[in-house]
Amino acid sequence: MDERSTQLISDLDIRTDDMPEAMRLLLVDYPRDSWESHVGFKDLTKQWLGAHQMFRRLSATLRIDAERYLDKKISNEEYVNKLSYRGGALVNSLHGHHNWEDHSYFPELSAADSRFNAGLEILEKDHEVLNEVLDIFTKAANATIRRIQLDNAFAENETGELQESATAIETLLNRHLSDEEELAVPIILHHRLRG
Repeated sequence: MDERSTQLISDLDIRTDDMPEAMRLLLVDYPRDSWESHVGFKDLTKQWLGAHQMFRRLSATLRIDAERYLDKKISNEEYVNKLSYRGGALVNSLHGHHNWEDHSYFPELSAADSRFNAGLEILEKDHEVLNEVLDIFTKAANATIRRIQLDNAFAENETGELQESATAIETLLNRHLSDEEELAVPIILHHRLRG
């Protein structure tokens, strides 16, 4: 990865602050620990939350794999195989998931309750930043795989930069997914949507 790509990660506005309280009003009436027992908590919502859990696990695994490779705890071949499979799965799944949210799910929530619109701008900005981070990650992953396969001495440098972008994905997803869930699920439960 070139110096410009590394600079892009540090220049990105990866939000770490909580969603503003005004955008979480329904969360008071529908706290997270009550969701699963609510009569309006249906399979479609469970599946959506399940996808979020998978994204969290996969992003953490990509970071950990990079750290294990840098610590020489896994072989070149094992790391390339894991990075190729898991990296592709995360990037492709996130793009598909966010495309569906932006074009189907979010408009449905917005139409059901205008309170969703207050947080929608923040969530959409997160999606834009995530797309940039995923692009940087993809380029770094491809460069890392090439260098490892060529047994290049710079493979560890590439992997260090890849680990940085994997950490950025994990950080962004942890904040974004929690806020997205705490904004959307109370609206779903309140209006008995998705079931």
